Amino acid sequence: MKEFENNAYFWQKVDTLYNFGDLKIVSKKGSAHDKYPALIYPCDFGIIRTLDSDEISMEVFRGTGRREIDALVICVDILMKRFEVKALLGCSEEEQEAVLRFLNETDFQKTLIVRRGKEIPSWASLE
Repeated sequence: MKEFENNAYFWQKVDTLYNFGDLKIVSKKGSAHDKYPALIYPCDFGIIRTLDSDEISMEVFRGTGRREIDALVICVDILMKRFEVKALLGCSEEEQEAVLRFLNETDFQKTLIVRRGKEIPSWASLE
C-alpha cells in the first residue's frame, strides 16, 4: 500500500495547482493575525486563486527558499468546524517548524505535516 502514499504524482498535481494560480500575499512575516493579535506570522502568508476562479484554491506560507511546495499542513479547526490544508512554499526546516508552532498555538486548532515525497509508484513504471 505504501506506493500510493506521498508519491511524486500527487506532488505533480499540487505543483500544477500552484503554477496555474495567482499567489497574493495577505499577511507579511512578522505581522499580527487580524483576529488573534498575539499570533505573529512566522512567514509570509498568502492565498492562491486559480486562473478561472474567484474562490481560494490554496492557502500558502511562503518561506525564504526555492519556490517549490515543500510540504502540506493539514489542520483541524474546531472553532470553524472544518479541515484545512495549507501549503508550505520554499520553507526551510526551521520555517516549517515555526509555521507548525504558529498553527498549533491555540487549543482550537491542531495540525500535522506531510513533507514532499519523490518516489514513483511501481504501478506507474514504463517497463
